[in-house]
Amino acid sequence: MSAPIQSGPRTYEIRTYGCQMNVHDSERLSGLLESAGYVRAGDAEPDVVVFNTCAVRENADNRLYGNLGHLRPVKDGHPGMQIAVGGCLAQKDRDTIVKRAPWVDVVFGTHNIGSLPALLERSRVRAEAQVEIEESLVTFPSTLPTRRESPYAAWVSISVGCNNTCTFCIVPSLRGKERDRRPGEILAEVEALVADGVLEITLLGQNVNAYGSGFGALATAPDEVRAMTGGGQSAFAGLLRACGGVEGLERVRFTSPHPKDFTDDVIAAMAETPNVMPSLHMPLQSGADPVLKAMRRSYRQERYLGIIEKVRAAIPDAAITTDIIVGFPGETEEDFEQTLHVVREARFSSAFTFQYSKRPGTPAATMDGQVPKRVVQERYERLVALQEEISWEENKKQLGRTLEVLVAEGEGRKDDATLRLSGRAADNRLVHFRAPDEPVRPGDMVTVEVTYAAPHHLVADKPAAAVRRTRAGDAWEARQGGSADGGAKGVALGMPSIGRPAPAPAAAAPGCSTGR
Repeated sequence: MSAPIQSGPRTYEIRTYGCQMNVHDSERLSGLLESAGYVRAGDAEPDVVVFNTCAVRENADNRLYGNLGHLRPVKDGHPGMQIAVGGCLAQKDRDTIVKRAPWVDVVFGTHNIGSLPALLERSRVRAEAQVEIEESLVTFPSTLPTRRESPYAAWVSISVGCNNTCTFCIVPSLRGKERDRRPGEILAEVEALVADGVLEITLLGQNVNAYGSGFGALATAPDEVRAMTGGGQSAFAGLLRACGGVEGLERVRFTSPHPKDFTDDVIAAMAETPNVMPSLHMPLQSGADPVLKAMRRSYRQERYLGIIEKVRAAIPDAAITTDIIVGFPGETEEDFEQTLHVVREARFSSAFTFQYSKRPGTPAATMDGQVPKRVVQERYERLVALQEEISWEENKKQLGRTLEVLVAEGEGRKDDATLRLSGRAADNRLVHFRAPDEPVRPGDMVTVEVTYAAPHHLVADKPAAAVRRTRAGDAWEARQGGSADGGAKGVALGMPSIGRPAPAPAAAAPGCSTGR
């Protein structure tokens, strides 16, 4: 059967699930498709639907195949429509996807996202499914075209893959061993982004603070890496300080670090580099030493709380967030109480909490001592209640404080009704504030006083103390004049949104954060 003839450019839509790494990969997929002549579908029915999938949670498979099932009658009524599945679940399931959903046209993995346009064309011409999975990285993703979702905040990937072997996590087997970008490439990208109007970057890596390990022994590392580690500091600390020297870059964030690699020099770099923001996402997973050992997490409660203590001493106003898994195999009530103890001691501003679920192919899936669902649920509810109480108490400490807020797009679902705007403070807290009398654009900075605190946001209802128009706001305004659509659809984040380069729905899907 020959491929249908179509007039005009083909349209596309990308649906993203999982962590920030997937969100950034979807920006690259958009860039690749648009470089190949595709255009965003907007509100129209797309010619191509791409699923960028997550494999961390147990229901990831059900969600994908459910969505594919819903699309089947749509495709039947839309001649020439194509469906592509990529990401971690595609890397794991491979040709199983087209066996379970024969109407899928393309399956590609985490290592060859650059192949998508060619695979779509090959499938269209041959009228048969194309499955292409690579076992190792073909091209470092940052070299691919990118269509950024935000003109004022951007992701910058500094590494891909992970060398850890956490027993609950399938991500390393799907993303591969850690590979690092050269510092010069990273800083060149940052400088180019700033030249385009970006004020805030988030450095991304599966284990971001292990940056440098991908170069092997320091003696054989590139000269620029050795220069960055002068004085004995780690490569990641050196990279943070180098970002501090980029003129016009106002905010630097990073995610996700691992406690085992979180060294004192990184804390010093955070404290001493003005544009590195006072926020830290530090995954805990469990507060119990026996559970951490079973998880193959190479730190213990004392080490973790020691890091938190040092961060608070160096950066008193830091907002610290975390990930916690409840009900890992073998977890006892005593173990769970140790997790609650750490939560009380650390006083996280927020926590992403997950009920343990088996992932086939991980050691934890076959461990003895699987905790009954009702026990996991009861513990989970106690943890959420405790963290909710702490989050509210910590947010109340912000009352009366003056904050500079980076105005964001899509953060406040009730902004139109409340006549407010929304954005992120330096510590990444969400702030809803009274709309100033003068025009304010996403990317501009507004100085406000906090008048109300809730567990998950702050409110500033007094008149704004100051409005600072920025190059980022100019970039946002320019994009409105040249944009034919309202942005990507269906992004479900599983990590704390840092700078939030793209709007996300309220219900977040767990992402690779549980693998850090």
